[in-house]
Amino acid sequence: MSKFDIDEALIRKLAKLLKETGLTEIEFETDDARIRVNAGASGPVIAAAPAVAAAAPAAALAPAGADAPAAGSVSSPMVGTAYLSPEPNAAAFVKVGDRIAKGQTILIIEAMKVMNPIPAPHAGTVTQILVQDGQPVEFGEPLMVIA
Repeated sequence: MSKFDIDEALIRKLAKLLKETGLTEIEFETDDARIRVNAGASGPVIAAAPAVAAAAPAAALAPAGADAPAAGSVSSPMVGTAYLSPEPNAAAFVKVGDRIAKGQTILIIEAMKVMNPIPAPHAGTVTQILVQDGQPVEFGEPLMVIA
C-alpha cells in the first residue's frame, strides 16, 4: 500500500466499531499509516496520514488550537471513567508530591464495566493531578503530570 492509498474496508470497520461501542473516536496505526475516525456532532470525520517518525507526532492530526501536553504528562489510554482510589472512601493511589515508581498504579479507568489499572510510565514525583475522581475521560486526555 502506497502512503496515499486508503484502505476503505478498514475505515468502514472502524466506523462500524465506533457506532457499535458508542465511542466518539478511534485511531489505528501501523508502520505505514495512521487512520483516525471521529464521530462528532456533524457525523464521522476521517483523517488519514502516512505514519512517520518523530518529525510528525500523533499531535499532527490533533485539532488546531489544541494545547500540547505538559512534559511528563500521562495521557489516558482509553475512553472511560477515571477513579483516583481503588474503592469509594479509600485513600487515593497517589497525591501531589508523592514519589512513585515506574509501573506503580496511579489511577483506574473503568471502561465497559472493566476496571483498568493505569501504571506510571516512569518513576518521578506527581506534580499535578488533572482529573477528578469519577470524571469521564477521553482517549489521549492528560490525567496527571509526573516529573
